[in-house]
Amino acid sequence: MIRVLNIVETINSGGVERRRLSMAKLLDKSEFELKIICTNAVGDFPKEFKKYGVELIEIGDLKSIFSFKQYLKVIKVINLFKPHIIHGAVFEGVTLAALTGFFKRVPVVIIEETSDPQTRSWRGNLFMKIFAKLSNKVIGVSPASTGYLIHKLKINPKKVVLINNGVAQPNISNEEQIIILKQELNIKKNEIVIGSMGRMDSDQTKRFSDLIKAFAILNKNEFFVKLLLVGDGKEKANYEQLVKELSIEKNVIFTGYQNDVHSYFSIIDIFSLVSSHESFGLVLAEAMLHRIPIVATKVGGMQYIVDDEITGFLVEKYNIYAIENKLKLLCEDKNLRLKMGQSGYEKALKNYTEEQYVMNIQNLYFSLRKQKVIKLLSL
Repeated sequence: MIRVLNIVETINSGGVERRRLSMAKLLDKSEFELKIICTNAVGDFPKEFKKYGVELIEIGDLKSIFSFKQYLKVIKVINLFKPHIIHGAVFEGVTLAALTGFFKRVPVVIIEETSDPQTRSWRGNLFMKIFAKLSNKVIGVSPASTGYLIHKLKINPKKVVLINNGVAQPNISNEEQIIILKQELNIKKNEIVIGSMGRMDSDQTKRFSDLIKAFAILNKNEFFVKLLLVGDGKEKANYEQLVKELSIEKNVIFTGYQNDVHSYFSIIDIFSLVSSHESFGLVLAEAMLHRIPIVATKVGGMQYIVDDEITGFLVEKYNIYAIENKLKLLCEDKNLRLKMGQSGYEKALKNYTEEQYVMNIQNLYFSLRKQKVIKLLSL
């Protein structure tokens, strides 16, 4: 039995947490025992981990790299659990995993770059490079992430491994459920729905403002179209104000946070994510598994997920008119939407499912544990 200790930041509803939930569901329980340390656990996700028999251990915020109280809590767990593998993700999790794993001589230390660190400070880059030195492997969740690790941080390419993120297979709503939801949201049968999803904490990243402005231009073309925005955060009020200023309130729907988004994907005809940077873009893979064509910005991992003019369209970030143009092309051509949606589905099914992700993680765990055992026996 291989004991694995994962360390992450807050367990809530983000992509990193969902991938740990995939591990909890799908790692071979006859081969692996999994525990997860997190700074905090909120919302409904902790119940999901409990359902799959995985313990979450909260240690409180890591306010700085010198928050020794949190290190001592992790060391206590290591002493009790005696993990063969320690695996850290998100900067806080990476910090704790690399330093405590090295200090306690955990046989295998893995860290994971889960972001597209365009704005990371030189200190952050330096720390990440140090943590990589202390680790056996460094996972990048997209070609953009591995490119950062190899070219920016100059980490040995042999230490870097690409494991694409993956998403759960969707629960497809039936026709009756779709009709009911559209009625609740006041979406008419002949209206095309452009959708986007994500946290609305900062417009510097997700750029929902750019999508809203592009939609306002599109709306002048007298298409029967609605914009559906799923998510919540401190920026939401600003987006609602922008919608009022552009006089498009009747055609923009804010749903707020939704724990189960599958039903919303089922009513979306075109999905758009126009972030300024994005390590992967999990919602794109989810949309593709729902056979939805994509309009996305050519940044980070998104430029590798979306095949331009095949599964959707890629545009330059901040280019409102380019966003509007591609949305218009898809609004005008139902056959193009269907063709791109099917191509996206086939690509996502092959590359971006949680089964594929967990299999790749599991194979990495096996290979590193085997290499470490062989190395120890040869001493």
